[in-house]
Amino acid sequence: MSSWTNFKRSYLPLSDLGIALDISKMEMEEAFFHEMEPRLQKALLAMEALEAGAIANVDEGRRVGHYWLRNTDLAPTDEVKQAIDNTLESLRAFVHSIHSGQQTCPGGIFKHLIVIGIGGSILGPQFVSDALGDLQHPKLLVHFIDNTDPEGIQRALLQLEGGLPQTLTVVISKSGGTLETRNAMLEVEAAYQSKGLDFGRCAVAITQKGSKLDAYADKNNWLARFPMWDWVGGRTSELSVTGLLPAALEGIDIEGLIRGAAQMDVITRSKLTASNPAALLALAWFHATGGKGKKDMVILPYRDRLSLLSRYLQQLVMESLGKERDQAGNIVHQGITVYGNKGSTDQHAYVQQLRDGVANFFVTFIEVLASRSKSALELEPGYQSDDYLNCFFLGTRAALHEKVRPSITLTLEAISPESIGALIALYERTVGLYASLIGINAYHQPGVEAGKKAASEFLELLGRIRTTLAKSPGQQFTPITMAKILGLEDESIEIVYRLLCYCVANDAKTIKEQTGSSLDTITFCSVP
Repeated sequence: MSSWTNFKRSYLPLSDLGIALDISKMEMEEAFFHEMEPRLQKALLAMEALEAGAIANVDEGRRVGHYWLRNTDLAPTDEVKQAIDNTLESLRAFVHSIHSGQQTCPGGIFKHLIVIGIGGSILGPQFVSDALGDLQHPKLLVHFIDNTDPEGIQRALLQLEGGLPQTLTVVISKSGGTLETRNAMLEVEAAYQSKGLDFGRCAVAITQKGSKLDAYADKNNWLARFPMWDWVGGRTSELSVTGLLPAALEGIDIEGLIRGAAQMDVITRSKLTASNPAALLALAWFHATGGKGKKDMVILPYRDRLSLLSRYLQQLVMESLGKERDQAGNIVHQGITVYGNKGSTDQHAYVQQLRDGVANFFVTFIEVLASRSKSALELEPGYQSDDYLNCFFLGTRAALHEKVRPSITLTLEAISPESIGALIALYERTVGLYASLIGINAYHQPGVEAGKKAASEFLELLGRIRTTLAKSPGQQFTPITMAKILGLEDESIEIVYRLLCYCVANDAKTIKEQTGSSLDTITFCSVP
């Protein structure tokens, strides 16, 4: 088969959305499509049931309804439909009150926006802001805090350049108990208070009704509260109020985002594989990885505005697909590793290995035809910056294909609210279909909960170590003796040592480390 014939067979233009999918460089034979068709149709039926309100997360007995967010007529009950519609109406009214100056702050009109969250509560908003934000004339200048790192929080506050009295803060936490988000919120609240500002007059909560954050916001008379629902998971929440409120406050066209996602949803419901881009992507992933995650997914968008796409997809793909067991309870250790940055930057970083090194990956190129800020400067006669970027993409793609490195190409006519909404919806659907093909549940995350549980145990242990040191000033403790005093087993000695080192680094005036001849004899004590 000629390359042109293969391209025509493997190229799917979606003219209404200004998007095209090309899987011609994946070398997928017709026999593979025929073999996978029954499994794919089963996956499409499972997706249909999901959208109709079937229980998807059996661990928590809840449905998965992010598709209802962009077409409320699909909601399984009038109550759910009304909740979505009413929330969007309230969101629009609130954003208008901020932009029009009806809602003011201690410093007058709001000019800055801090968004606090972690994981699915922040990765989507960050991606959309970076892709679509107006850097010259934003409605509000946005700053993100996505960790419990005090230095990172301080850096975000310093970026305000004294503008805290004119800053709106949005705190996003579904449970209201996520410690990283709670800690950042308390740090920011303290910054307001240090300036004599009432944090409640400048704070907005996005959380589940009845959560700890909901109660805290109510008690402290926060400016507004918006709901999160148990049927919207964090990694699929960008087109809920979680992502729409920060975007709208910044001045991004959220109606375009919703419209683009809704259009892509219609297209990706098709039972005709050849015209369904999510079905084709899921099959391409299966073909590349053997349905067992044998190869990594490298995301290479050729626009700076899409540089956060790989981070967003890391969570969407890896948290959804990275599972120890399949739906039948068998141990399968599934998943697809995602990494990437942007082109042509990565042509000067890891593309050398992609072309000549271990062939343990497949690439997804994101091509964008039109720039939002086209340069008029001719760098050489007849050639501008855009020309170089596009040809660098084509060159890297050809160089990888020459070495039989598989790749997918997604082409966007332009970066717009509609195309970004469609891209989000495309990947959400692809993840769900691929999960069905390999027989795992894409909508739970027991591994994440295990990490949270361990972190809580270590926090409790850190407190016990500090208390023990404080009660015995001047007494020398090795990691071994400290572990014994605390009633811990030998496998915990390393953790004790690490926590003791942490205490010294952060409380050097009261806790000292004494040099020993080995890790067994090194001692720690509190200063008398």
